[in-house]
Amino acid sequence: MSNQWKLASLILVLVISVPAFAVEVSGTQVKESDTSVSTTDENTLTPSEWARSRLWELSETEWRRYKQLMQGIRGSISPPTISPIEVLGIHARDQDERRRYAEMWTRAMREDVSRILAFQRAYDEAGKRLYPNEQLIDLDRLPSADKTNFLQPGDRVLFFTRPDCSACDALLDKLLKHIDKVAAIDIYIAGVKAGDDQSVRDWAAAHAIKPEWVRSRRVTLNHEAGVLERLTQGKGEIPYILRRQGKDLSVLRASEL
Repeated sequence: MSNQWKLASLILVLVISVPAFAVEVSGTQVKESDTSVSTTDENTLTPSEWARSRLWELSETEWRRYKQLMQGIRGSISPPTISPIEVLGIHARDQDERRRYAEMWTRAMREDVSRILAFQRAYDEAGKRLYPNEQLIDLDRLPSADKTNFLQPGDRVLFFTRPDCSACDALLDKLLKHIDKVAAIDIYIAGVKAGDDQSVRDWAAAHAIKPEWVRSRRVTLNHEAGVLERLTQGKGEIPYILRRQGKDLSVLRASEL
């Protein structure tokens, strides 16, 4: 009788243990499945990311690599506004890849400069059309050129230049060294036909005007189109520099740079 009781007890233990084991195995399978889903989600672009990758003409693989790079040193030392093409180009794995991204970035910047110049022309034309009898600057507020001026963070500098002018180039080099000290530098180029944006782009490239300066509006490129004559009543001669502080406009001498 004692042996029968022991046998029954053993069977009962086995019966109870099997469901517990099944639940544990089932739980393990669920966890493995969850891990698989998580990995898939990380490699899948969101609708927003997919749309952005198409705007930058990048494949899904390239976009995933861009995201991965931004998780490392690039995302730590570069501004959040750095473009995906720049990130991929900086971390190119070979010369061909570097060249391809450089060409993509060059085309993008060229198109952007064209858009900026087109809008600047439209802005100038709108000003003449809407306010034909008003001066851009109140010349009565123009202080004497003898007044000592020093660049301030809120200043906008208006620089008037022309191609093939060595004095202009020397002055521009000095001025660009102060780009981080002022709000912006507005460059007006004389001697270029109206609408000839290619000549403006070529001039900017030859004078080391960085595309990011133009893109962020820290530097604006403009056709001179008689602006200097209107602001100085015909007394200004290129090269010429003016400093704008709010509504005030003052002459900036080369010795003050």
